Amino acid sequence: MDAWLSAPIDWLDWTGVHVTGWKLIGYTGALMFGGRWLVQFLASRRAGRPVIPRLFWYMSVIGSLMTLSYFTFSPKQDSVGVLQNLFPTFTALYSLYLDIQHRGWRRDKVVTGEARHGE
Repeated sequence: MDAWLSAPIDWLDWTGVHVTGWKLIGYTGALMFGGRWLVQFLASRRAGRPVIPRLFWYMSVIGSLMTLSYFTFSPKQDSVGVLQNLFPTFTALYSLYLDIQHRGWRRDKVVTGEARHGE
């Protein structure tokens, strides 16, 4: 599996950029991790107050795992990249867990402190 992920993607030669399957995984993860801020901005703008939608946490987890796998398993094997993505992966997973615990699986369900005590 690693051989084909490490091989250059020939149909992208015209760009002059050396792109491999691992780089595509890294690029996608970086775009996903960075794009979560656009999702958060749009949700907050729509609500008129600061909001962190569940999609933000999903994008954080997936983006972190993809970039972490790039820095861990690709020929790059960059320890700085591993450290840079290891902590956000665990924090995003924990935040997603808390979000599901607090609001349940339905994203529009808001559990207030009063309702939670009455359960």
